[in-house]
Amino acid sequence: MGRALDAFKQFFTEDEWPFDEVEEHAMLTTGFKGKNGNFRCYVRERSEQEQIAFYSVSPMDVPGEHRTAVAEFVARANYGMVIGNFEFDFSDGEIRYKTSADVEGTEVNQTFVKNLVYANLVMMDQYLPGLMQVVYAGVTPLDAIRTIEQAN
Repeated sequence: MGRALDAFKQFFTEDEWPFDEVEEHAMLTTGFKGKNGNFRCYVRERSEQEQIAFYSVSPMDVPGEHRTAVAEFVARANYGMVIGNFEFDFSDGEIRYKTSADVEGTEVNQTFVKNLVYANLVMMDQYLPGLMQVVYAGVTPLDAIRTIEQAN
C-alpha cells in the first residue's frame, strides 16, 4: 500500500469507519449512510502515478430505458462542478461520484483525506434525490438539476 492509501486507512480507523483492504488492487472499500441513501465507497491508489481517487457509488443501477435521461442529468450536474464529478457507465447503469488528486509532492494528511471524502459524499447525497426523480418519477433532467441547485 502506498502513502496515500495509508492516510485513508488512518482516517477510516480514527473516524471508526469499518473498511476492507483489497491489496491486489491497491484499494480500500467502505460504506456510508447519507441523508438520502446508502453508498458503497472505495478508494484506489495509483502509486506509480502518485494519484488517489475516492468513489461513492449510487445505490441503484439505472434501467436501460432511462440511461439517456440519466446521461443528460450527469452532464448537467457536472457542468460547473469544481471538486469532483459524476461518472456514468452506460453498459450497466452504474453511477458514481469521484474526487481525486495528484499527490506528488503533497502531504496527504487527515485534513486532505477528510476534505476529499466529505466533498464526495455531500455531492452524491445531494444529487441522489434528483437522480431518483429522473428514473422513477419522470422528471426531466433539467428540472431535477434546477431543483437541486436552487435548494443549495
